[in-house]
This record gives sequence, C-alpha cells and structure tokens, in this order.
Amino acid sequence: MPRTSFRFLVTIILLLAPSVAFAHPGHGEDSSLLSGFIHPFGGIDHLLAMSAVGLFAAHLGGRALWAVPTAFVGMMVLGGAIGTAGVSLPFVETAIALSVLVFGVVILSGMAPPVTAAMALVGIFAIFHGHAHGTEMPASGSALDYGIGFVVATALLHGFGIMLGLAIGRSDEAARRYATRACGAAIALIGAGLTIGLT
Repeated sequence: MPRTSFRFLVTIILLLAPSVAFAHPGHGEDSSLLSGFIHPFGGIDHLLAMSAVGLFAAHLGGRALWAVPTAFVGMMVLGGAIGTAGVSLPFVETAIALSVLVFGVVILSGMAPPVTAAMALVGIFAIFHGHAHGTEMPASGSALDYGIGFVVATALLHGFGIMLGLAIGRSDEAARRYATRACGAAIALIGAGLTIGLT
C-alpha cells in the first residue's frame, strides 16, 4: 500500500474510532445466551482488545497460547460478576480504551515478557471489560446464560487473534516482524484514538 494511502487510512480510522467505540448498543430485552454472545461485537474496543490478546499469545507462543487467553477470560468473568452485583469500578471506559492502546504498543514493540507477567497484564484490563459486560446486561433473564454467551464470543475473538498470529509466524523473519508491527501499530493507533475520544 502506498504511504499516502496508508496515512489516509490511519486518519480515517482515528476520526471514526471514538464515535463507534463506546456505542455499546442495547442488546435486547433479555439476558439470553445470544444477547451475551452478541455483546462483545458491539464495540470496536472489545473487538480489538480481545483479538489483540490472541495475537499477543501467538507472539509469545508455547504455554502462552492457552494461558494468556485463559487469564483474560477468567478475570473478565470476575469483572462481570462485580458489575452484575452492582459494584462500581472507576474509569471503566478509560481502562477499556487504554487496553487497546497498551496491547497494540506491546505487540508493536515485539516485547516477550514472562508468561505470568503477560497473564497479569491482560488480566488487569480484563476486569474492566468484564465489568462493562456485567453492568450492561439486561435486568431480566439468566445472568448465567448471558455470561456463557459473552465468554464464548470472547474465546472466539481470542482464537481469531491466535490464528492471525500463527499465520504471521509462518512467514520469513522480515515479513513476520513487519506484519506483527503493522498489526500492533494499527491497534495502538485506534487505541490512541479511543483514549483521546474520552477526553
């Protein structure tokens, strides 16, 4: 892609990202499994953060392939339970936006922290993603069904990120480095746009 086209695309993304990031629409009148499944797809912030977790896990490889996404899902469930219980957390939307930025920067930099540190990093942000899911759950219906739905959707988004990362990993070293940095840069730029949109 020519540089001018790339810059134009980045500019458009930055202009549009803040307007769609927090447009978490209503997800129906019931807290069904389908409603919970659809919820993570309602905002680009959730989509990118969860896909980035998978991409990060694929970059680390080995045990991280399952440990990092599992840490995210586990802490997200905890955050969801906190939100469902009506317990408030400060700066939830800011933390969600920052998660996109931070995950993008980590991928862009090519950092390879120990698996436990990577689990802690994604887990901290997962609490805020889960809290957002929990507080936006409709009052009627089954919280369990809704929770199962958004856990399954999250796992699928992690899987998408992992598959993308593994596909990139099959390239030669130069192409792999370029593709990883390009993905990280795009995620980080959108994360920056989301964060700026909150100020």
